Amino acid sequence: MEFHLPYHSYRTKYTSKYAALYHALHDEILANRLKLETKLPSSRELAALFGLSRGTVNQVYEMLIAEGYLQADVGRGTFVVYTGGQEKKEHVSRKEILLSAWGTRVLDVDRVGRGEGQGQGQGQGQGQGEGQGRGQGGGQGQGQGQGQGQGQGQGQGQGQGQGQGRKISFAVGRPLMDEFPRELWNRGMYEQVRRMTESPHKEAYIAEGHYALREAIAQHLRRMRGIDAQPERIVIVNGSMQAIALLTQVLVNEGDPVILERPGYPGISSAVLAAGGTPVHAAVDGQGLIPQPWNARLLFVTPSRQFPTGAVLGLERRQQLLRWASEQGAVIVEDDYDSEFRHRGRPIEPLKVLDQEEGRVVYIGTFSKTMLQELRIGYVVLPEALQAAFVAAKRLYEPHPSGLLEQRSLAAFMVSGGYERHLRRMRRVYASKFLLLQALLQEQLSTLFEWVESDSGLHLFGWWRGDALSYTTYAAACREAGVSWIDAAAYGLPPERTGAIFGFAHLTEEEIRRGVALLRHVHDCHKR
Repeated sequence: MEFHLPYHSYRTKYTSKYAALYHALHDEILANRLKLETKLPSSRELAALFGLSRGTVNQVYEMLIAEGYLQADVGRGTFVVYTGGQEKKEHVSRKEILLSAWGTRVLDVDRVGRGEGQGQGQGQGQGQGEGQGRGQGGGQGQGQGQGQGQGQGQGQGQGQGQGQGRKISFAVGRPLMDEFPRELWNRGMYEQVRRMTESPHKEAYIAEGHYALREAIAQHLRRMRGIDAQPERIVIVNGSMQAIALLTQVLVNEGDPVILERPGYPGISSAVLAAGGTPVHAAVDGQGLIPQPWNARLLFVTPSRQFPTGAVLGLERRQQLLRWASEQGAVIVEDDYDSEFRHRGRPIEPLKVLDQEEGRVVYIGTFSKTMLQELRIGYVVLPEALQAAFVAAKRLYEPHPSGLLEQRSLAAFMVSGGYERHLRRMRRVYASKFLLLQALLQEQLSTLFEWVESDSGLHLFGWWRGDALSYTTYAAACREAGVSWIDAAAYGLPPERTGAIFGFAHLTEEEIRRGVALLRHVHDCHKR
C-alpha cells in the first residue's frame, strides 16, 4: 500500500529504529497529517516498507495505543483516534501571557541596564555585575521526598550492608552512590578546572548558563523525551526550586490564584505565598490531576508521574489542560522530577510535547535524581513569551552564574556519552529494586495500604486503608522495630486521607526484603 511517513529523516535524529518510527508516527499525528480515523498499515506492511521487524512495529503501535493516539479494532485494523489536531483555532485570538508587575519591572530594568535587551538566550550577553545574592530558592533543588517536619527516615538505611541490628529507612531523595562513576567524573572536573583557568572570564555574565550544557540537554530531551527544545530556550538553574521561585515572581501578582496539585510538593506553595499569590489546591485521583475550569493564569503539575502518588496523567486530561490554558491565557509549569527512571515500557511523553502551537508549557527538569544529589543543576525549557523575563530575573539574582565548573563538567560528561551510559546502568539497578519492592508490598501489605499503580520513579505510594489513629499507632510501632518511611502528610494530603511514601534507591535488595518483613511482622503482632 502507498503510505507516506518521514521515517528515514527520523533515523538521522534517533539512534534506535523503535524511537525513529515512534516519533515519526507521533509527530505526523500531532501535526494532523495523519488525520482522525486514518487507517494505518498492518505491522507486516509497515515493517516491509521500512525494513523493520514486526516486533518493532507492534511495540510502537502498542505504545501509541496506550497513550491514546491509536486504537486497534480486531478484524478492522489500527486507526488514528487523536482529536487534538482537528481543533481549528483560527477564529480564537491567542491570549497573551501576562507578566506580573514585578516581572514587567525586572524586564524593563534589565533592558535598560543592557542597552536595549538584545541577546536574550544567546549566551553572548555582558551583564553589569552588581550582584544581589542568589535570590529565592537558589541552591534549594527539588527537595521532593525530604520528609519536612516528619522526623522519619533521616540518616538511616544507606545501603552499605548494615548489620541485622541497624534501622532501615524507606527514605526518598537519596540516589544510590555506589554506582556513580566517581573516577570518570573527577577526571572531567580536573580537566574543566584547567580549561577555566585558561579563560576565567569567558562566561562570567551569561545568566542562561554554559551553552554547551544547554546544547547537550536539548539533544538529550529530543532523543529521550521527544521535546524539540532549542538550546536558546533552555536556562540552567540551581535546582528546580530556583526555577519555581523565579517563575512565580515573574508571573504572580498580589492575590492571584495559582493552581497546585493536592497532594503535591510544598515548596511550590511556599513560592506562591512568598510572591503574594493564593494557592488553590486541585484534587488528584488515580489518573493524576483532575482538570477544572479554574479562574487562574498559572498551574503547576507533575503529569509524567504525579508527586507524590505516582499517578500518570492521561492524554485526554493533558489535552484538557492545554485547552484550559489557551482559553485562560495561562501558563502550565510541568515539573518532570524523576521520569528518567521508567522500569517498564517507554517513558510517558511530557506535556510539553503536546504544546506545539501556543507555547504555554514551561518544562522543568533536574539532575538531582540521576547524578550527585549535591550537584544543584536543573534546567528550564521556556516558551518564547517568557524567555526574556525569566532570564532577566535570574540575572538580577545571579549576575555571575554559580556552578560554572560543574556545568562545564556535566556538559562534557553528556557529550562523551558518559551520562547515558550511567543512566542505562542505573535504570537496570533501580528497576530490579523497584520490581522487588512493588511485589513485596503488594503481596504482604495490601491489607494495610492501597498501592497506587506505577511503572517508574524511585518511590512507591500507598493510601492507608484504616483511620488516622491506626496509622499513627502502626507507624510508631514500626519505628520502634527499626523500620520507617516518609509520612505523606507533609505534602498536603486531603484531610480525610492518610498516605505513605516508600523510597528504595539507597537500599540493597536484602535491606528491602528485611524492611518489608519487619513491616509485616509489626502488623502480624498487632493483630494478635
